[in-house]
Amino acid sequence: MSKLIVTPASSPNEEGSLLQVTPESAGWQYVGFEVVQLAAGETLKRETVDQEVCLVLLSGKADVQTNEEKWQGIGQRMSVFEQIPPYSVYVTSHDSYEVTALTSLQLAVCSAPGAGNHRSRLIAPAQVGVETRGYGNIERYIHNILPESEPADSLLVVEVFTPNGHWSSYPPHKHDRDALPDESFLEETYYFRVQPEQGFAIQRVYTDDRSLDETLIVKNGEAVLVPRGYHPVSAPPGYDVYYLNVMAGPTRIWKFHNDPDHAWIMTKPSES
Repeated sequence: MSKLIVTPASSPNEEGSLLQVTPESAGWQYVGFEVVQLAAGETLKRETVDQEVCLVLLSGKADVQTNEEKWQGIGQRMSVFEQIPPYSVYVTSHDSYEVTALTSLQLAVCSAPGAGNHRSRLIAPAQVGVETRGYGNIERYIHNILPESEPADSLLVVEVFTPNGHWSSYPPHKHDRDALPDESFLEETYYFRVQPEQGFAIQRVYTDDRSLDETLIVKNGEAVLVPRGYHPVSAPPGYDVYYLNVMAGPTRIWKFHNDPDHAWIMTKPSES
């Protein structure tokens, strides 16, 4: 199996962790990602230390509290494929969080270096930017959970719904050069869910010089590491694909570069 694919455990560990990416395990500097599964009544409690964290309720309901705030009964979707924006909680560095599941809960823990510049806060569904990108079979649906327009030190968090037979992160783009204003350097994780669950997604990760050039078959519940290069995604016919992206780098801005061979696809054909 490719080193870019992270496979979940068959069952959660004592903290509920199913899948974990750390800067050390990924061989990079900024992005951390984890999926935690809790049964009703179970609790996850942690300190953020020098990291800022975005807790995304993938499915289920919970009470969440930090050192100074508490939100009770948050969460509304029982599946990501309900395609409604999630409840999330931003937790600043040098804070703590406690999540108590009120139902069966799947929680994404997104992390990156923090400087304590922003207060911990709830990100309610009404605050999540919803948009459609692309056209035809490159149309997909976006929930901007923590975009660069909203306060954070490092983290960028977004979820994408790709209908079956469609492509996303397309045309192929990259953000692996610290070359602003043209391109920013951002590490990125993709966490995939597929419906029906026996399906798969296809993701290609490749660089201009092809020193990295992999085509990945990604199963439900797996994550993909994108340390550099272009990284388009395909949802095969019959299988809808969801993914949650976490990005971070030296500058908190998303400036990408399209593959010149395929950039023409951005131009929507004229209708006669």
